[in-house]
Amino acid sequence: MTNQTTRLGTGIEVSRIVLGCMGMSGMYGDADEAESIATIHAALERGITLLDTGDFYGTGRNELLIGRALRDRRHRALVSVKFGVLRTPDGSFNGVDCRPATVKNALAHTLTRLGVDHVDIYRPSRLDPSVPIEDTIGAIADLVKAGYVRAIGLSEVGPDTIRRAQAVHPISDLQIEYSLISRGPEARIFPLLAELGIAVTAYGVLSRGLLAGSRPSGPGDFRSHLPRFTGDNRERNQRLIAALAQLAAARGVRPAQLAIAWVLAKRHAIVPVIGARTRVQLDDALGALAIELSPAEVAALEQAVPAAEVAGERYTPVQMQHLDSER
Repeated sequence: MTNQTTRLGTGIEVSRIVLGCMGMSGMYGDADEAESIATIHAALERGITLLDTGDFYGTGRNELLIGRALRDRRHRALVSVKFGVLRTPDGSFNGVDCRPATVKNALAHTLTRLGVDHVDIYRPSRLDPSVPIEDTIGAIADLVKAGYVRAIGLSEVGPDTIRRAQAVHPISDLQIEYSLISRGPEARIFPLLAELGIAVTAYGVLSRGLLAGSRPSGPGDFRSHLPRFTGDNRERNQRLIAALAQLAAARGVRPAQLAIAWVLAKRHAIVPVIGARTRVQLDDALGALAIELSPAEVAALEQAVPAAEVAGERYTPVQMQHLDSER
C-alpha cells in the first residue's frame, strides 16, 4: 500500500482506505476470530492506520476483538467508535440513546473493552430524535477536553444536524453510505461538508458486497433482510452487477476494486471504509489503490452502472425512518 493519506476535518491523518470491522463479529454470519485478528494485523502491516467499529457490533464483542488484536500494536492504529444504538439480550436492535450521561457511560465501557486510554474518533451512530445534537456533541466535547477522545465524528445525519454539530465543536468526518449505487449524499450533504472542511468516511462502498456479486450467507446474515438483496430486487440488480463485472474484466481488475477506485476518484476527502473479514478480501480491496480513473472513465462507469436503476432501498423501511441523512 502506498503511504498516501487524507487529512480529516480536525487534522487527523488517516490512510486512503480504512478497515471496517463490523463483519468480524457476526453481522454477515459467522466469522473466524483468528482470521479476523490476522486481517487486522495484515492491514496495519500494509499501511492502513484507522480501524472502524461500533460498541453495538456483536454487542461489544467487536471491541473486545480489536482490543486483542491491538494488544501489542496500539501505537500503530487509530480507532473510530460509534455508539448510541441499543441492543437487547437476544441481539435485537432497541432504539437509540445519545443522552449526555449515556455518551460518557458508553465510552467508559468502550475504553475497557478495547483496553485503551482514549479513542481517536467518537461518534453517535444515529441521531437521537429525543436529544438535541448540541447536547450529544457537547458531552463528547467534554471527553475531548478530558483526553479520552481525540476527535468527534458524525454518522448518517443531514445538513441541518451537521451545521448544528459543527457550531458546538469541530467535526472530523461524516460516516455515511456511499457507492456507485448509493449516491444520495452528492446532492446536499457533500457540498456542505466541502464548505465546512469536514471529510467523509464512506461505508458500504460495495453496497455490502452486492456490487461484487455477494449473496447473504444465511438467516444470521443481516443482508438477508435488506431490500436490495431480497426477492425480485436481487435479480433486478443483477444487471448492474454484470455491467460492473464486465468493465472490471476489461481492465483486468476485480469488480470490488473498480467500485472502490470509483469512490477514491470522486474526492480526496472521501475515505472508503472496507469491510474485509479475511486477508484475501483485504488484499483484493487494497488493489484499488493502484487503479487511477480519469474523469471520462468515472463518467463511463456511472453511465454503465446508473444509481437510478438500483432496485430497493439501502435499508428496510423502518431503518430508513431513523436516518436523518435521508430527510
